Amino acid sequence: MLNQLRIGAASRKKNSATPETVNIKETIAIINQMHADGIIGKYAIGGAVAANFYLEPVDTKDVDVFVVLNPPPGRSLVSLDPIHRYLEARGCWLNTEGHPVISGWPVQFLPADKPLLKEALEQSVERDIDGVPVRVFTAEHLAAIAFDLGRPKDKRRLDQFREEKALDPSRLSEILERHGLLDRWLALRGN
Repeated sequence: MLNQLRIGAASRKKNSATPETVNIKETIAIINQMHADGIIGKYAIGGAVAANFYLEPVDTKDVDVFVVLNPPPGRSLVSLDPIHRYLEARGCWLNTEGHPVISGWPVQFLPADKPLLKEALEQSVERDIDGVPVRVFTAEHLAAIAFDLGRPKDKRRLDQFREEKALDPSRLSEILERHGLLDRWLALRGN
C-alpha cells in the first residue's frame, strides 16, 4: 500500500541500520496545504513515489515534487526561500542536502522547466492516499522521463513498467514522438 513507503539508505536517520517506513500521507497533506495557501502552484509527484502508484513499491530516498517556479515580478532568479520559510514555520527542517524534510520525508521541489516535464505536470492525474488527494505523473510520462534521463535506476524502472504491463504503448509512443524521443526509443527496442 502506498500509504507506507520505505525510505532508502540515503535518507536514513543517523545510526539507523535498516530503512524506515514512513507515512507519506502527512507529507502529501502538507504539500496540498502549501498549494491551497498559494506557496506553490499546481504540483505533481514524479519519480519513484509516483511510480509506486503503478508498480510494485520500491525503496526511495525522497519525494520529487514538480512545480512551475516563476521568479517574482522584476526578478530573473527563482528562489525556494518562500517554500523553506513556510515549511520551517510548520516545524520542518532542511537535511544535509538542503532539502526540506516534511513528516519524515525529504522533499525535492523541482522545476517543471522542460517541455516533457511541463506536459507531465499539465496532464498529471489525481490519486488518493487514504483519503488524501495527490497529483501524480501518468505512468507513460514517468516512463518517457525515465527514458530521457537514461540513468541506471531509470532503465530499471522502464524495465519494471514493461514487465508489469503498466503502460499504454500507443500513449507512450505519442508522448515520445511529441518530445523527439521516439526514434531513439524505436532504435533501442530494435523496431
